[in-house]
Amino acid sequence: MLVKTKFRTLKLAIELYHRLKRERFSSRHMQDQFDRALLSVVLNLSEGSAKPTHRDRLKFYSIAFGSLREVQVLLEISDKQQQLAASDHLAASLYCLCRSLKNKCLN
Repeated sequence: MLVKTKFRTLKLAIELYHRLKRERFSSRHMQDQFDRALLSVVLNLSEGSAKPTHRDRLKFYSIAFGSLREVQVLLEISDKQQQLAASDHLAASLYCLCRSLKNKCLN
């Protein structure tokens, strides 16, 4: 297994990916953006975890957080409230991860 079991945020992202990957939208453009943003969350967390410095990791984790916000907005405008609620735990975890790394970069 490639996923670090201690990296809770990545594990949550993978679980959310599996839960939402079959979501369908009426617009082809929205569907494409949703699929790319959803995958981007997982991939940027994974890539960031391999970076050697706090600053490098923060860059990728921040991109993942932005992608998660895209996913959430698409769920919101498509009135998919149950799926949106499912993303909240990951959003909180990712926010805390970014904030913690930001503090480490400042010190």
